Amino acid sequence: MVGTAVIGRAALRLALAAALAGTATVAQAAPRIASINVCTDQLLMALADPAQIVGLSPYARDPASSWMAERAKNFRRLSGEAEDVLALHVDAVVAAPFTRRATREMLKRQGVWVVEFPVAQSLDDVRANLRLMGDLAGHPERAAAEIARFEAALARVRNAAAGRRLRVLAVSRRGWVTGRHSLLGALLDAAGLANAADELGIAAGGFQPLEAIVRLKPDLLVVSDDRDLAVDQGQAFVLHPALERLYPSDRRIVIPDRLTVCDGPMLTEALDRLGAALAQLYPLARGRHSAGP
Repeated sequence: MVGTAVIGRAALRLALAAALAGTATVAQAAPRIASINVCTDQLLMALADPAQIVGLSPYARDPASSWMAERAKNFRRLSGEAEDVLALHVDAVVAAPFTRRATREMLKRQGVWVVEFPVAQSLDDVRANLRLMGDLAGHPERAAAEIARFEAALARVRNAAAGRRLRVLAVSRRGWVTGRHSLLGALLDAAGLANAADELGIAAGGFQPLEAIVRLKPDLLVVSDDRDLAVDQGQAFVLHPALERLYPSDRRIVIPDRLTVCDGPMLTEALDRLGAALAQLYPLARGRHSAGP
């Protein structure tokens, strides 16, 4: 087998179909797959049979990074280096463009089939990557089922937003603000919410001072946790007295980072959390939104 570069998803799926059709081992049995990236870890666990999963990335068991960290404990933990993957004689390795290049290139030079999943930057990308992993694992019906659950969650959150264009701002450690060109931004937009980061000129993400956020006066904040005690200076930003006074718990929506760092079935959970929060907060938000500044 030969390594594959990051190309368009459509071309990648065509190459995948040709490789699967022309490989006797893969055609006769479910492919054995290793993942060397925390995002492909989760796509693989969601769609492949456990027996197909030969190993996962070093961060697969990190609960701060992976929504499926507990499940990952059932699988071999890889070092992230090429040598242990080569010793396993897998049918394919799944990775992402930001996975360590030296590892990917060495695997390719050794004839290992490396499937690089493009970074998801939109909800269409999310659907495409689910289909791609479903095709690779030989379970396209599972990918279709995950996409159906995702679409149902989208419908629920749009209903919870009730067509109101509430202004929301996603703020995390040290004042990092998430823009529309991100997975979280795409979810907010799909829900029918207005990302107030646009008003700050932020497209993907960037740091903002406390004063800028206070002046912006969004209707609601989206934060990554609801702890009321800061464990370090980074987290202390979102617990600053000025933000806590303007945005107490009933004006904050909590969506953990591990639900939106990667694409995959965890985004359905993120949508459901967003929808549940909007359903609970909506009467309050509607009143303030309608009242004007």
